[in-house]
Amino acid sequence: MKALVAFILLVQLPIHRAAPAAPPAPLGCDDPESEAAAEVAVSYINGHSHHGYKFALNRIENIRVLPQGVNNDIIFLELDLLETTCHILSRTPLANCTVRSITEHAVEGDCDVKLQKLDGKLSVLASKCHSHADSREDVLQLCPRCPLLASLNNTEVLAAVTAALNDHNSKTADAYLRLLEIGRANIQHYPVHTVYVEFAVAATNCSAEEAKDNVEACQLLPDDKSNFGFCKATMVMSPSQDLQAGCQLYGHQPGVTYSQPGQDTSAGLLPSVVQGFTNHNLRLSHNNPVASESSSSEFPTSVLSAKPVAKRAVAEVAQHDKVARPVSFVLPPPPPPCPGKIRHFKI
Repeated sequence: MKALVAFILLVQLPIHRAAPAAPPAPLGCDDPESEAAAEVAVSYINGHSHHGYKFALNRIENIRVLPQGVNNDIIFLELDLLETTCHILSRTPLANCTVRSITEHAVEGDCDVKLQKLDGKLSVLASKCHSHADSREDVLQLCPRCPLLASLNNTEVLAAVTAALNDHNSKTADAYLRLLEIGRANIQHYPVHTVYVEFAVAATNCSAEEAKDNVEACQLLPDDKSNFGFCKATMVMSPSQDLQAGCQLYGHQPGVTYSQPGQDTSAGLLPSVVQGFTNHNLRLSHNNPVASESSSSEFPTSVLSAKPVAKRAVAEVAQHDKVARPVSFVLPPPPPPCPGKIRHFKI
C-alpha cells in the first residue's frame, strides 16, 4: 500500500524540462555585423555597375538574417545609397569619393541585396536596385539659383560635350579620345545661362594628329591596354559663349572594363537607356528579383503569412470576448533596431 501511495505521489510531481534556448536577438541596422554586410554589398554594387557613378552608403534601412545551418546564414539588406563624384571607371577608392550634396542635385539609390555568410565569409548572391534624382522642388527650396540636372540627350548638353571633347583633342599631342558616355549634366539659366557636363572617355590607337586625317580609323584600345578617363566642362551659352574644359586619363587599370552599348560610342548615348533621363539608373545593372526577401525561396508562403493570420485570430477572439478584463500597464517597447542612422542626408 505504501508503495502505491509513493508511486501516485511520484506521478503527480511536476516534470521539469530544460527551457529551450532563446533565439538570438535580431541584428540592429547599426550593429557592426550589419555594417560589415552593407560594406560588402556596396562594394559589389559598385563593382557590377556598368554605367554612371559609384554610390556610397547613406543608411541601412533593414536587415533580416535567416539561419541555414551551422555557420551558414542568408542575409537580406535594404540599403539607401547616394551618388558620389567618382565615375565607375575611376580608380579612386570609395572611401575617398565625395558624396554629391543636395545643392548639386543629388541622386539616391535604393537597393535590396541578398548575401550569404558561410563560415564567417560574406558573399553577395543577388542585388536589385533603382536610382532617382532628388526632386527639383527640394533643390530649389534650398538653393533657388542652383543648376538642375538636365536630360542626358538635351541638345545643349550634347553641344557642350562635343565642344569640350573637340577642344581637348585639338590641343593634345597624346592619344585621340573618344566619348564613352555622358555621366551627368546640369543647366543653370540665371544669372548666366550655363551648362555643366561630365563624361567618360577612352583613349584610341590614334594620336590626336593622326585622327585629323582619318578619325574613323581610330579604335578604342583592347582591354589589356585600355586607358579610360573622365572630363568636366563648363560652357556659358549666353550672353556670350565661353568654354572651360579638362580631361584626366586614369592610365591602364587591369581588370577594369567598360560595357559597350552596342553602337557608335562617338555619340556617347544609349538610346534605349538614357534618352529623356537625367541619371544612369542602377536598375540597368542590378535587377535580380530574388534579392528581395519577399521574393526569396528561403521564406515559405506559410512563414511570410503567419503574422497576418495571427492578427486576424486575435481580432476575432477580442470581438467575441465580452468579459471585462483589468487594464495592465506595461513598459513601452525598446526603440526598433532599424532603420539605422543617416550618414549624409535624407532625400
